[in-house]
Amino acid sequence: MKKLAKLYRMHTSEHICPYGLRSKDLLQRQGFDVEDNKLTSRKETDKFKKEHNVETTPQTFIEGEREGGYDALRDYFDMEPAGQTGTTYTPILAIFAVAFLMAIAIAFAYTESISLIKIIELFVAFSMTVLAIQKLRDLYTFANSFITYDLLAMRNLRYAYVYPFAELFVGVGMLASLSGFIVGPMSLFIGTVGAISVFKAVYIDKRKLKCACVGGDSNVPLGFASLTENLFMIAAGAWMLAKGLGAG
Repeated sequence: MKKLAKLYRMHTSEHICPYGLRSKDLLQRQGFDVEDNKLTSRKETDKFKKEHNVETTPQTFIEGEREGGYDALRDYFDMEPAGQTGTTYTPILAIFAVAFLMAIAIAFAYTESISLIKIIELFVAFSMTVLAIQKLRDLYTFANSFITYDLLAMRNLRYAYVYPFAELFVGVGMLASLSGFIVGPMSLFIGTVGAISVFKAVYIDKRKLKCACVGGDSNVPLGFASLTENLFMIAAGAWMLAKGLGAG
């Protein structure tokens, strides 16, 4: 016989509490029958909180005992806290992984034979383009993080606002097969300044900072991820210049 859990969660025409839905799902996955009590108005929700002397909903009751909200419920089932906590490389790894899959897909779809060099070119271009989008989502927040370690942005704050557009230009320029003499110098410049800045901040000054590579609000630690991004730019710039010289 399944255990019974009583769940009280906010579900109005204006707001459906996501943690209420998560609590219901968790209880069901743990084998409980759930008595789902929806609080359908702010007045009803406030009345419930006052009656049970709680500050938030949802609230779950198991065998007559109040266990609390979603986080408390996870603790009841000996589960780790939900979501990402602390620093993580997940955002940058996700971007690189998807960019790599896109590069393979495009190379497979539009070329007669899959070329490793072409895949690498596309991978770098897609990575730079997506990373630029992440920064452009909130330029102000990106700049606030970027100026704490980039040597040029520290001296000239406006460079922090130019950088994402320069990165986007390089990525799109590579995808458009623009002349290496146009794209290469830009990529070399921002990549070299970035690599020196990251190396100094992390490996010389030993500062523990968050990376602005995927936007200023990320929890990606400054270090390997940022250095890799800048090394990609340096390699791309050198390769594009070499192609330009070869074409010339």
